[in-house]
Amino acid sequence: MPRSQSRSQGSKWHTRAMDDLHVPPGPGAPDGLRIPAGELTERFSHSSGPGGQAVNTSDSRVQLSLDISTTTSLTPAQRTRVLQALASKLSGGVLTVSSSEHRSQFRNRAAARERLAQLLREAIVPPVPRRKTKPSRASRRRRLENKKHRAEIKRNRRRPERD
Repeated sequence: MPRSQSRSQGSKWHTRAMDDLHVPPGPGAPDGLRIPAGELTERFSHSSGPGGQAVNTSDSRVQLSLDISTTTSLTPAQRTRVLQALASKLSGGVLTVSSSEHRSQFRNRAAARERLAQLLREAIVPPVPRRKTKPSRASRRRRLENKKHRAEIKRNRRRPERD
């Protein structure tokens, strides 16, 4: 029997409460992130994906939501970066991830948690500062030669001048 499921009442499966979500360490979060399970919301619904005859009777699709604006696991700088980076995916400050690619609810829950962790991991990376560079002498010379060449081509398209 899988670790997070327990069997009771005949053949029905009941899932245990979910664990905290761990985001691996990386740029922007050197120690990683731990999002408490109480801040995550799971909703289950019928999936349109694979499932055979049971597809219309089992709630295998998972929607995992996290309220970015109120979570305690992000620093103010991280929260600002996440809100900016994921603005198109947020609805009222809430990030929702859906998963219905697997037939089992358990696997869809794991896939949704992985996807949420990946989105947060990518969003908290601080922007890389731009380094100012100068064009090299050779590139400036090539640019001017190309400009002269294009000007010559356009000059040759004109009508010839009368003498």
